[in-house]
Amino acid sequence: MRETVSNLDQTADAAQHFAIMTEIRSICVYCGSSPGNSEIYVQSGLQLGRAIATSGLRLVYGGGTRGIMGAVAEGAREANGRVMGIIPRFLMNKEATETALARLDELVVTDNMHQRKHRMFEESDAFVALPGGIGTVEEIVEIMTWGQLGHHKKTMVFANVAGFWSPMIALLDHMRAEGFVHTAHLVQPLVVDRIEDVVPAIVAHAAGQPDGKAAVIGKM
Repeated sequence: MRETVSNLDQTADAAQHFAIMTEIRSICVYCGSSPGNSEIYVQSGLQLGRAIATSGLRLVYGGGTRGIMGAVAEGAREANGRVMGIIPRFLMNKEATETALARLDELVVTDNMHQRKHRMFEESDAFVALPGGIGTVEEIVEIMTWGQLGHHKKTMVFANVAGFWSPMIALLDHMRAEGFVHTAHLVQPLVVDRIEDVVPAIVAHAAGQPDGKAAVIGKM
């Protein structure tokens, strides 16, 4: 755990003000535990972590300390942000180190992946998918499915770094065109191309305001 300093007090004050205005207190980030083949992926993780922290919000993520996961947490910590990591016990030695985990403000160790995903959902007011693999796809799709079933109305975002999610977005459009998505009004994730626009887009969406920098997959 990190010791409390004056900067954290200021961040807490900002978080309280931010929460009152937007009802967004914590943002969950889904992303790869590997760095990927381009430096832009890790850099986007660092940048998003910083943006969440400087907005006075808490980062909720999968607890990993490597790859893009580690970059998001590092970015948030560098900006004196609050970080909650949620990780299954069996992944602790694969995706993290005990030293790095000890630097998190909050650490939740679950028995399995199901508990992890449910706890991440409970702790978060919005969800962002950065580049990642099958696990990242499964996480954001499950959140979209829960939205489609009417279980939540939380903001969902594809951070389309270097067009990473464009094939996924095309697939969603294809599903809609072929008649497999029937509840478009319940699941309309945002597509944001620039990392610096992600948090403002979430805030605007949560407040019911349009954001010109975010596209809504509203055709579904």
